[in-house]
Amino acid sequence: MSTHDPGDRQHLPPPTLWPLGFAVGIACILVGLVLSWPAVAVGAVLAAVFAFLWARDLTREVAAKAPPVAPERREEAEQAPPAAPQAKAYPRSAFLEGATLGLGGVIGGLVAVPALGFAVLPAFTNQADHDVELGPLGDFPEGEFVIATYMEDPSQGEVTRRTVFVRNNGFLEQVPSFTILFSRCVHLGCPVQPNGPIFEERVKTVDTGKQAIELRPSQPAGFGCPCHGGQYDTEGNRTAGPPVRALDRLEFSIRDGKLWVGKHFSVSHVEGAGAKARIKRYGLATPGVHVDGISAWLYPIEVPR
Repeated sequence: MSTHDPGDRQHLPPPTLWPLGFAVGIACILVGLVLSWPAVAVGAVLAAVFAFLWARDLTREVAAKAPPVAPERREEAEQAPPAAPQAKAYPRSAFLEGATLGLGGVIGGLVAVPALGFAVLPAFTNQADHDVELGPLGDFPEGEFVIATYMEDPSQGEVTRRTVFVRNNGFLEQVPSFTILFSRCVHLGCPVQPNGPIFEERVKTVDTGKQAIELRPSQPAGFGCPCHGGQYDTEGNRTAGPPVRALDRLEFSIRDGKLWVGKHFSVSHVEGAGAKARIKRYGLATPGVHVDGISAWLYPIEVPR
């Protein structure tokens, strides 16, 4: 007959979903650092809640293993001296479990933090918009398109070369008006071309002091993407093919009689034309992403740019 007391058997803790929820929260934080700050907030809340529940279950198990305290008995004839206080029992298994988790967390942090920094920090650095001078207003005849090619940041070299389609719309209430379309197709980012002649013999190079700007007069009836057949009208509205919105545009300003371009932004569609056009403007979105309507809710998180 076995003399082993069943009460001395070690009972494993029941399965719990708290560690899984904690892991999901940490994953949300890591993904949110790349994609969106709201996702970081959601991940932090999930991680904190599930970490609390997990810790509560672990401490509840330790408390359950503590030996019961017998009730105090008093004798009428003589009173026993008070017992010396005993230290709270803390199983070695619980200590080893906590030490292992803590050491694993430290090692994981030492490994993950540098890798996370290299993966995340580039998305939040060097994101400044650059204002670029395109030349005197006289180089942009009213009612005509000019293809301007320039480097957004000359210090970074050819990798920042951009092409925009510029049209002088004249004046609107004594204020100069320009349509400046970015040449990136909003389907997959291919370079858009004018659907019309480009007058290479009239190419002009403007030296702004920082770089040489190339200006090519053109007479497009619209714009087309040679990769997948996307088509746009002269206001940048999609007319055919797979693009999901109108061409992106650039802000502009007039300084000392010269045209400057600045921040890029996305457009869902344009109503009207020229100086009287009404533009449905949004923050700059990546190609293939809707910016309005119910379809925009399918892509709620954007990579920082």
